Amino acid sequence: MEQRITLVTLGVSDLARAQGFYEALGWRGQEVEETVFFQAGGLALVLWDRDKLARDCGVEPGPAGGPAGFGGIALAHNVRSETEVDELLAAALRAGGTVTKPAAVNAIGFYSSAFVDPDGHAWEVAYNPGFPLAADGSVTLPDFGGAKA
Repeated sequence: MEQRITLVTLGVSDLARAQGFYEALGWRGQEVEETVFFQAGGLALVLWDRDKLARDCGVEPGPAGGPAGFGGIALAHNVRSETEVDELLAAALRAGGTVTKPAAVNAIGFYSSAFVDPDGHAWEVAYNPGFPLAADGSVTLPDFGGAKA
């Protein structure tokens, strides 16, 4: 398997509400056959009905009526300054998200926060000078030196 992710699909309980949330953050998507696709740098973020996604993955859908708690995954959006962290957190609140971790310098030493979208999908927003962003927003991991693989 090549070391690559091409799509991240979020199961949502209300497609129109989910699309509206991400569009309120400034994203522009395309709806095709009850699925919304957003180009996100070199990959795509996809919104699809939660139950249909579960069945498509061969697993049982969670409880009816919304998210069943933390799904064991967090999406991350790195930015170029602490101010951008604060601005994005405010935009997420205005769009209907919930702040789950206020912006602050974390234990590792960089500025971060977290919010969840209306379906409970967790997003970290971070300014980490150790992960510089290219002009197109892509990140290349630094050489961690003595880190063990």
